[in-house]
Amino acid sequence: MQEGKSFQISKHQILQAYKCVKANKGAGGIDGINFEEYEKDLKNNLYKLWNRMSSGSYFPKPVKGVEIPKKNGKMRLLGIPTIEDRIAQMVVRLTFEPIVEPLFYDNSFGYRPNRSAIDAVAITRERCWKMPWLIEFDIVGLFDNIDHTMMMKAVKWHTDEKWVILYIERFLKAPIGMNDGELKERTSGTPQGGVISPVLANLFMHYAFDTWISRKYPQNPWARYADDGVIHCQSEQEAFNRLEYLKKRMLECGLEIHPDKTKIVYCRSDRYNKRYENESFDFLGYTFRRRSVKSKNGNFFNTFSPAVSKSSAQSFRDKIRKIRKACKTSSLESLAEKLNPIIRGWMNYFTKFCSREARKEIDYVNKTLVQWLKRKYKTVKKSKRRAWRMLAHLANSKPRLFYHWEKGIKPTIG
Repeated sequence: MQEGKSFQISKHQILQAYKCVKANKGAGGIDGINFEEYEKDLKNNLYKLWNRMSSGSYFPKPVKGVEIPKKNGKMRLLGIPTIEDRIAQMVVRLTFEPIVEPLFYDNSFGYRPNRSAIDAVAITRERCWKMPWLIEFDIVGLFDNIDHTMMMKAVKWHTDEKWVILYIERFLKAPIGMNDGELKERTSGTPQGGVISPVLANLFMHYAFDTWISRKYPQNPWARYADDGVIHCQSEQEAFNRLEYLKKRMLECGLEIHPDKTKIVYCRSDRYNKRYENESFDFLGYTFRRRSVKSKNGNFFNTFSPAVSKSSAQSFRDKIRKIRKACKTSSLESLAEKLNPIIRGWMNYFTKFCSREARKEIDYVNKTLVQWLKRKYKTVKKSKRRAWRMLAHLANSKPRLFYHWEKGIKPTIG
């Protein structure tokens, strides 16, 4: 231990944490200090943080409350820590996460290394073929409602490192600073936007749900991504039974199952069976339902499978349209630079299953580029066909300009 220091925290840990936070980018917190400002005196700033953390005198600032719109039109409150506090949280995370991560179940997919939402979609697809019933559930405000006493009990169960326990507790209790200057004290929850929050949320749900259902109902496979999850069942009655116990379990843990986003679904591809109230569900941006698909031999058959959901498709179109309108006077290269990250991420995720549905949305990108050309160039302003020809020529002469062109989805003359 460093002489005169209460805790064994090295300067290397602080530097490593800073590099991780820097790589994730992000805006400044309530103190208004961004990376550029923080790095003007980087060496001294990191030294002061190390000095306070290793001596036990470090206290996080309030997190900055930022409201962002949800798909349902309501607002979600994010809590954005300062850059310094993000570094401090990363120091704790890099020490604590390796302890708990190996204990988490394979069916937990959210915010975990080497696991993704698409993995959860894939395993859910396979299980829907094997079991005809499913519970789709959503937890109301998971990050806002985590019980601090229960949370700290779980933390202390897995580590006796005093500084880790001390700082996690301080992170949990840091108030939220709203735009009007009000400071809201926190008695529950872990700020959605905090570096340490995903690990803490997963640890809480590990005991609140994952371990509970795996032990109590081992015959019912499940998948969870943060606050969204599915449970597979063999019968409708079994699904009703499991859902009732799930609601009770969540209440015991201070959480609530969302009444409007939770339902029992019949997951079969049979066309002539009795109709049920719910024969489809949305999970991680995909809609699962009965579809007619083509086999490798060219034959069509019915299967229960995922494809991009309507809300995901609409969200994608809205983003593309917004950028196009904001780039009326930009060059085509500048427009491509802004659109490509969105197109790339969307294609990499939504073309994994039922890619023909996702392709329709990529075709929309070409249509919106035609609109951009008509507004940009007088020669094609009054002729849609000429605009399509111009776009087709551009795609052939610059095939790598747009990500979807590079992947072979080029415009055809409309």
